[in-house]
Amino acid sequence: MIEIRKRHYIIQLKELGDDRGGLIAVEEYKDLPFKIKRVFYEYNSLANITRGNHANKISRFGLVSIVGSCSIEIDDGRESVKYILDSPNKLLYLDRMIWKVMKDFSSNNVLLVLSDQKYYSSEYIKDYAKFRKLISIKSN
Repeated sequence: MIEIRKRHYIIQLKELGDDRGGLIAVEEYKDLPFKIKRVFYEYNSLANITRGNHANKISRFGLVSIVGSCSIEIDDGRESVKYILDSPNKLLYLDRMIWKVMKDFSSNNVLLVLSDQKYYSSEYIKDYAKFRKLISIKSN
């Protein structure tokens, strides 16, 4: 079982490929600290746009740029960090209630997202000021 060290961090995935090509597997509770209930991916995102721009009340995520690269800017209420995802063996873990902005997409980027929750529109916080207020109330 994987130990959760922080609310966001990079997990180096083990490369299992051989002379035939690359292979990476992601297993729940082994590589990720949660059961995977939803998988989706973003692709053909233009370099000058942003995606995300929200926080989730209950969902946790694992993000992998399986093709190309992008950056993920996060705010967890205590710190703001920019992560660069530029390798299919680099997974970014994000806990609940973390504001995320995906940007700086390479022309061929495919961003795979693994989540511990099914999609519920009501759990999305799309107003940054509201997110900051909820985070400050929670930490008091």
